[in-house]
Amino acid sequence: MNRFGFDVIVLGGGPAGLTAGIYCARAKMKTLILTDGTPGGQMILTHEIANYPGVESTSGYELSNIMKNQAKKFGATIKSNVKITRLDLQGEIKSVEVAGKDLYTAGAVILSPGGKSRSLEVWGETEFKGKGISYCATCDGDFFQNKEIIVVGGGNSALEEAVSLTQYAARVTIVHQFDNFQGFQHAIDEVKANPKIDFVMESKIIEFIGDESLKRVRIQHQVTQEITERAVDGVFILIGYEPNTESLKGMLELNQWNEIVTKENLETSIPGVFAAGDAIHKRYRQITTAVADGTVAALGAIEHLRVAKTVSVV
Repeated sequence: MNRFGFDVIVLGGGPAGLTAGIYCARAKMKTLILTDGTPGGQMILTHEIANYPGVESTSGYELSNIMKNQAKKFGATIKSNVKITRLDLQGEIKSVEVAGKDLYTAGAVILSPGGKSRSLEVWGETEFKGKGISYCATCDGDFFQNKEIIVVGGGNSALEEAVSLTQYAARVTIVHQFDNFQGFQHAIDEVKANPKIDFVMESKIIEFIGDESLKRVRIQHQVTQEITERAVDGVFILIGYEPNTESLKGMLELNQWNEIVTKENLETSIPGVFAAGDAIHKRYRQITTAVADGTVAALGAIEHLRVAKTVSVV
């Protein structure tokens, strides 16, 4: 087996992982970024980013490339589409085995596996992601000025975001599969009191229809099985979030939602192992918060290595 030594290994190539790689490499740490997909993560799928400070408008693909090139410029090694077959986070030296043939070791590891919004998994959802379907009201609400939109969900996040979206949309319809909402009473009262919000209860979307962008949805009533079709400009699917931490269970502390538990400096329950991005316990998940996490985790890892004196940098 081939063996390679690094100061820091970053697992994950989204905005948190790339930012951590930039900071570590710029601090002259020998840095390796491993990602099971393409550098950029879910950010690549974002058609337009209009709320990244200092950048008026860009695509997720363009921003991902900039971050990737910055990390490389400072000396980070990036390996994409890799399959990790073994991970050992205990002890002073951590190790990552890839595809059963390469072993990478480091004094610090930064975990940024990311996560994904729960999907409805119905026809047309994949085709119209970023073309009328969104999973983030904060990110995309501004694109639906004076439009007719649907919010799918009945928990606190869906209710709160539905109210938030009324500052942009002409009309917001909440589609929920049950006959009552699962949010806090104050959130329920707020949506019911808003004149721009109406409800379709005990129902679910079974199909998204359009051409270059989303135009209509088909909605089925759960009790009567009646199917209706509704014209719509956008749909926000807000039914929860799943961190990509399945492979980390039993290795370090996770909370009841399988999010990674971290300290203030984003160190996990294992010394020398830090975490950043959408897989950690946090309220807001944005590109900017992921970048901030990557910064904090990197600085924590750098400090850990210097105190432990496992690298030559002083």
